Amino acid sequence: MASGLFALLIGVAFAVLLWAISDANSSASARRASRTALVEAGTMERLLLDLETGQRGFVITRNETFLQPWRQARAELPAAKRRFTTSATSEEQRRTAEHITRSVESFLEDYSVPLVELVKRDDPAASSLETTAEGKKRVDALRAQFGRYTAEERAQLAERTDVAGANSRQAVLAAAMGLAASMALVVVFTILQHRAVVRPVRGAAAAAEELAGGNLSMRIPPSKVAEIEALGTSFNSMAAALQDSRRRIMESTEAVHRRTARDLHDGAQQRLVSLMIGLRLAREMLPETEAATADLLDQSIGNAQTAINELRELASGIYPLVLTVKGLVAAVKDLAARCPVPTVVETVGERRISSTVESNAYFVVAEAVTNAVKHAQASRIDVSVEFGETLRIKVADDGIGGVCKKTAGSGMAGLADRVAAFDGKLSIDSPPGVGTTITIGIPLRD
Repeated sequence: MASGLFALLIGVAFAVLLWAISDANSSASARRASRTALVEAGTMERLLLDLETGQRGFVITRNETFLQPWRQARAELPAAKRRFTTSATSEEQRRTAEHITRSVESFLEDYSVPLVELVKRDDPAASSLETTAEGKKRVDALRAQFGRYTAEERAQLAERTDVAGANSRQAVLAAAMGLAASMALVVVFTILQHRAVVRPVRGAAAAAEELAGGNLSMRIPPSKVAEIEALGTSFNSMAAALQDSRRRIMESTEAVHRRTARDLHDGAQQRLVSLMIGLRLAREMLPETEAATADLLDQSIGNAQTAINELRELASGIYPLVLTVKGLVAAVKDLAARCPVPTVVETVGERRISSTVESNAYFVVAEAVTNAVKHAQASRIDVSVEFGETLRIKVADDGIGGVCKKTAGSGMAGLADRVAAFDGKLSIDSPPGVGTTITIGIPLRD
């Protein structure tokens, strides 16, 4: 719509400019025509004066020399009459010009030529007062007609000049208004384009960067622009599909971990326990005289106990049994009890939640605690677990700090992936020398 309006405004502006140019050309042509009409009227009046002056000089002096301008004016008169009548700028002026040419012809044919002939014949009537008065009367009448004609033409010229000036001013004003409106529309169009296209595209680029960084919960908000809306819909569908895929992978992996831990506990660990019990019974039944055999049995019993302990630790690392039986809080407290650094656990609103969320939250806490033990040089670790619409977990230590997502390595990236798989957020606050606080928020679905 903005583009169409802009094109329409540009078209109107050009139409106004073309109209102004056409009107200026028309006004210039009209002014030239008026000036031409005035020049031709002046030529006709000059020829009339040449006729009158020549004949009067000849009548007074009887000298043929005075007839030279008279004859020249008479010769030029036919062409001058045509130019004079055709140069008239209006129908009324044309009628006036035709009337003047007829009057000039009448003056020449009915008065001037007969008067010259009378003078050539030395007729006394040529010098009579009546004849002289008639000539003066005719010339004065013609000069009055010329005066009215030129006055009317000058008035039309002035009017056309005023109209042309007014039209020029209107054209300039219209062009200025069109330019101002165009500039305003360009500004508005730029703002609309930035809001409707540039800003959403930048948002989509930022969302794509977040998605590439592993934040699969990123979504593009709806847009009123159809193309941007289609892009956002496709992006959100892709992100949701990736998130669902990762969640399914997490759930499948979690199921494998639970099954593996259960198989280790119920299978190999139980058989090792039975083996150790059998070895102890055999040791008790062995006579005291069989010292070498007794030592071998004691060594085997120790190895079996070590294998049981290692297998128990392995099963706990894969999936702790307490997590399945008692839930997240119990598993975290058990983790804190086994931690070499004093660890305090606080809970709010404790309840059982999805086993997949429980297991991922537990391993996030376990990784954070392990990092604090290995790298933070901490003397205390605080863990808080709050249940609500969102599961909020905070793991804080009083170590050396200076940790961020870029320097935390693959372990922290794995934590972020675990949390993001469930639309969660993970943040790190680790000022150097103050300690590190890892905050996790995972939405809980009923």
